[in-house]
Amino acid sequence: MGQITFRQLADAMPQMVWSTLPDGAHDYYNAQWYAFTGVEPGSTDGDGWNGMFHPDDQPRAWKAWSRSLATGEPYEIEYRLRHHSGEYRWTLGRALPVRDEGGRIIRWVGTCTDIDEHKRTAEQNEILSRELSHRIKNIFAVVNGLIALTARQFPAIKPLSAQLQGRIASLGRAHDYARPHSDRSAPHPGPQTLKALLKQILSPYPAIDEGRLAISGDDLKVDDRGATPIALVIHELATNSAKYGALSVPEGRIELNVSVDSQVRIQWQERGGPPIACEPKEFGFGTRLSEISIEQQLGGKIERSWDRDGLTVQIDVARDRLSRG
Repeated sequence: MGQITFRQLADAMPQMVWSTLPDGAHDYYNAQWYAFTGVEPGSTDGDGWNGMFHPDDQPRAWKAWSRSLATGEPYEIEYRLRHHSGEYRWTLGRALPVRDEGGRIIRWVGTCTDIDEHKRTAEQNEILSRELSHRIKNIFAVVNGLIALTARQFPAIKPLSAQLQGRIASLGRAHDYARPHSDRSAPHPGPQTLKALLKQILSPYPAIDEGRLAISGDDLKVDDRGATPIALVIHELATNSAKYGALSVPEGRIELNVSVDSQVRIQWQERGGPPIACEPKEFGFGTRLSEISIEQQLGGKIERSWDRDGLTVQIDVARDRLSRG
């Protein structure tokens, strides 16, 4: 493709198009670049382009570009580019190397795409999402407070209120873990994962720090869609274990294992607790709540095995039911 043909094609594109020599020195910008920035033709040749970025973005953009030049890897970055109006607008910059038959880079060709409206909308949605999640967290606190107040007025329901408060607290921890966060508010580094959620839900139990409650196996992303049902089930299992099972005695232990394929399997295995004579004839509300959480909310199944050595619970859920991603 001849240079005139390339220029005509580049000028007809709605994006800003640029190209550089192999060393990264810019030697071409299309008409859209100059229309967007309002700078004089040729003023951003060489490395003058970096001065068009927001001062806070310049070191990051230069570092990314230098890495691509050194490695030949594609260049992609979001930065704020100075508009001809004087304001800075968010822009997506991308570039790929052009190689000769021997694989040697002979030129870089890149684009800049104005994504400012999309970026602002995403930021606003994130703020609204965080505010909504914060209010939901406050609702959990208010409900727990109302339950506590009612229990003080009617002492007979105090045991029931304690169970209900525990469930709500568990839901609150799951919601706080999986809700949208800013970098400052995040209670955990990195993405939300199932194993980290399990540890969060079980954190009130000393057995997890004592090594008697071990979490092992695979891991995968989880969000609020799967976090709250899982939290309810694990909370019920731990509560019952602390009352009647492995967590009720110092020598008891629990192995909590996760395996991930097309299905996610969570296995809760208790050992070293009081011997189990037989399967209970009746199940309480907590057990039924666990079944509702897994079977109706997540479309999975939960099975219990009442071995003499301890309870084993197996939960199977399709992996795409645990997060939207």
